[in-house]
Amino acid sequence: MTVDVTPTFFHSNQRSDVKTAVLIPCYNEELTIKDVVKDFKNILPNAQIYVYDNNSSDQTITNAEAAGAIVRTEPRQGKGNVIRRMFADIEADFYLLVDGDATYDASAAPDMLTLAQKQRLDMVNGVRVTDRQAAYRYGHVMGNKVLTGLVRFIFGNGSKDILSGYRVFSKRFVKSFPALSSGFEIETEFTVHALKLSMPIGEIETTYIERPQGSVSKLNTYQDGIRILLTILNLLRRERPLLFFSVLAVVLSATGLILGLPVVYEFMHSGTVPRLPTAVLAMGLEILAALSLCCGQILDSVALDRLENRRLHYLSYPTL
Repeated sequence: MTVDVTPTFFHSNQRSDVKTAVLIPCYNEELTIKDVVKDFKNILPNAQIYVYDNNSSDQTITNAEAAGAIVRTEPRQGKGNVIRRMFADIEADFYLLVDGDATYDASAAPDMLTLAQKQRLDMVNGVRVTDRQAAYRYGHVMGNKVLTGLVRFIFGNGSKDILSGYRVFSKRFVKSFPALSSGFEIETEFTVHALKLSMPIGEIETTYIERPQGSVSKLNTYQDGIRILLTILNLLRRERPLLFFSVLAVVLSATGLILGLPVVYEFMHSGTVPRLPTAVLAMGLEILAALSLCCGQILDSVALDRLENRRLHYLSYPTL
């Protein structure tokens, strides 16, 4: 279930007894981290602000501490590794995840948290909206639309912006999330995890701005785009193996038929098999197609059992 909401600034209804943690993964963000921490401290005065440094070589740690954040480190490089560590270490009722590059609007945080609390949502996604080309380049917009559309087609309608780095999670989402990815593809894993467990999720549009001058993005458009695409295919294989291996079986079977039918035709007319290697290849492809279909059926039963266990683990944490 997805709830789509336009910001209405109804955060006055936010409960004061709810423990909120703001999680900021950082790598070389000395120019922006102080402002990010201060913005969230001002807008969420009761929240604890955690900055996890990921081997920065600049003054990120010093500036984060000066701004009043709780600073910890994660030596394994990659955003996914940092988030895995954050989710394991920190205890809270709600977790607000945001990048440390000052591109997200802190004023949207209370609305996101209030929506999660009022409607008991397990994830609220901050959908990026901007009219600034420097903030959200055309290539990134198109890549995000393609990848988001692919995830929605395979796993069902969920987020309109699967690559957003601005989200609110419930405790039961965080503690049931396996966090298998090591890099930026972790954001795709968030959405698929929520969709597979049929979690209630929502969205709020939030302003997205460009980095300040001198701040450099860590995102490699093509390299990370390929990694995200491979992650989607891997999630398809792991979460929907029958579909994955059925498609593979169809491709193998069709190739085998294209190669094998001329050989069969010649045998029926001449009684000989003049192209024996082609016949053997075609037969091998049809055998592989049958094996692929069988593997898909077996792994689908395994995936269903895993899904049931994950769902029960998720339900072991009470809603707020």
